[in-house]
Amino acid sequence: MSALLVTAAPHRAPISPEPLTAEAYRAFLTRTGAGAGFLQLPSWAAVKEGWRHQLLGWGPASGELTGVALVLLRPFPGTRKYFAYLPEGPVADWTDPDMDGWLTPLLGHLRAAGAFAVRIGPSPAFRRWNAATLKANTGPGRRLADVLADEVDPLGTAVAERLRARGWRRCGGDSADGTDGADAQPRHVYQVPLAGRTTDDLWNGLNQEWRRNVRKARKAGVEVVVGSAADLPDFYRLLRITEERDGFRLGRSLAYYERQYAVLNAEEPGRMKLYLARHEGEILAAHTMITVGRRVWYQTGASADHRREVRPSNALQWRMMLDAHALGAHVYDMRGIPSTLDPDVRAHGLLRWKLGTGGQAVETLGEWETPMDGTTNHTLYRAFQAYLARR
Repeated sequence: MSALLVTAAPHRAPISPEPLTAEAYRAFLTRTGAGAGFLQLPSWAAVKEGWRHQLLGWGPASGELTGVALVLLRPFPGTRKYFAYLPEGPVADWTDPDMDGWLTPLLGHLRAAGAFAVRIGPSPAFRRWNAATLKANTGPGRRLADVLADEVDPLGTAVAERLRARGWRRCGGDSADGTDGADAQPRHVYQVPLAGRTTDDLWNGLNQEWRRNVRKARKAGVEVVVGSAADLPDFYRLLRITEERDGFRLGRSLAYYERQYAVLNAEEPGRMKLYLARHEGEILAAHTMITVGRRVWYQTGASADHRREVRPSNALQWRMMLDAHALGAHVYDMRGIPSTLDPDVRAHGLLRWKLGTGGQAVETLGEWETPMDGTTNHTLYRAFQAYLARR
């Protein structure tokens, strides 16, 4: 639940970021227990097509690494310039008030590599709302930002102020349909705390509707199993049905999920799992789960249009939550939610469903961008922003 923290080293002259092997990168994450998200794993670079990448590490001249980053580099057509993207990264000491000690050298390295702009995703949280708070404040035209948060993270507030003071711009705002704006990763996520809780605590944390639906699935004979790569075509078929039904499009191919499954599990067996809910021999729902250290994510869910009354998705989520708890995870992250609290907005249905687990809505710091110095870089940056707006 807490922000990524890396023990601060004594202040020494910093060294510029240097390329790391995947083994050295992973060793840092293991040694420090930094809790990086799956988007900052070395394997994630192999998931993304059309991007170059660098694995970087930095620290004092006479000490161990204190930070690392997976940098994705997207070429700007017709130039030797790149858009540098650190999804949910870097994995750095955000508690250090002298962030310039590592951030300035990192930007210098990326400028030298040809980056015309840089986007980062700082890890500290900003605000949190308990499920009961949001249920009590649901209403026409209401949004998360209209509700007093149950928790405000002072570290997140401080990091946001430091970035603004250095000329960074927070990406986008909130769109009218209740989804996040220009962030590539969800700014608002939903998390269920697991640390220090028993399975009875988790069950009692579900609302009555969720408990009733899990029991209904059990009584109807819904079977939840862990699938394999061979089941990914069924998952993808259900995902296309879900996209059509719920009015969204992720824009990913079956090959994308097959590649993701292969490279994440090659890095660590069992890192990505595919859960299936079967009823009378038919797969009615399929959800993916990713595990990194003490963190578990429900990444993508899909379900059929028929036999929804047997509640296969509730059965899947309950099983995944129990498995995350058994693995010793501290948090079960259900990923993105809309920011709308208006029940008449279509996107609110997703939030309502996740609220039933009794966790917390979390506003992250979101993604931040800065153009590199120079007229050419600023021109390319504006052109790139126009391209993203068209998309």
